[in-house]
Formats: sequence, C-alpha cells, structure tokens
Amino acid sequence: MNQKLIGKYIAKKRKEKNLTQAQLAEKLNVSNKTISKWENGNCMPDYSVIEFLCSELDITISELLDGEDKKESKITPHNNSDNMKFVFLIRRIQSLDRQNKLISAFLVIILGIALLSLSKMFTGSNTMDFFSGLFIGLSIATMLTGIIFIGKILRR
Repeated sequence: MNQKLIGKYIAKKRKEKNLTQAQLAEKLNVSNKTISKWENGNCMPDYSVIEFLCSELDITISELLDGEDKKESKITPHNNSDNMKFVFLIRRIQSLDRQNKLISAFLVIILGIALLSLSKMFTGSNTMDFFSGLFIGLSIATMLTGIIFIGKILRR
C-alpha cells in the first residue's frame, strides 16, 4: 500500500464530491487535521472509519487501498461481505503494528536494565566511576523512553 497514493486519491475523491476537509471530517466524526494527514500520506485511515469514508466518497475499499478507480469492480460499496473482509484485514494489520511497537518499547526498557547492570561493573577509580554514572544515566533515559512509548501506544 502506498500511503501517498492513497492520500492523493482521498483528496481527489473528496474534491469531486465538493467537500472541504472540515466537511468530510465532520461526517466521519474525526478532525480536519486527521483528513489532512491522510491526504498528505502521513498516516492511513483507521479501520473504524474506512467503511464510512468509502461510503462518503462512493468508492470501494479495494479502490481506496489501490488509490485508483476501478472500471469493473466486483466489490461494490454496498457489498458488506467483501468490505468486512477488508476491514478485518486492516484491523489485523493495525493490531500487529501496535503489538510490534509494544514489543519494541519493552526491548528498549530491557536495554535500559542491561545498561544499569553494566554500570555496576565500573567502580574503583574516578574514570570507572564516571563510566558507571554515564551508564546509569543512559539506562534511566532509555527506560523512561520505553515507558513513554508504552504509554503513548496504550492511549491509542
């Protein structure tokens, strides 16, 4: 999936419907900044609004994901069975993405713990104490970064 292409397609279809970003956002119950992010290719629409977005723009989910109109589409905007399959797949992809981010955040915390235990190896002289303090500082910063990332992921 090419986010930039999909974003341009959303913008094109929105303009064809003579809708502003704010008007489309209101219909979808999202912010106009969210619409702007989609159209700029910075992020993809969430699975919870994809069906509504396609319905508002009179396109199929397949067309949205391909970023182009299809002349003969087997999937119509009103074919719930096929649309639900697409929505399920998108939901699953976003769920896996979230899981990967959580795993990465936990790995950052584990790295912080490893740096903390490494700091215990450096003691005795002024130079060694310096490195010990450096590793303690790095470990705290690393663990805090991991905790912040986990908080941001869980808030979504």
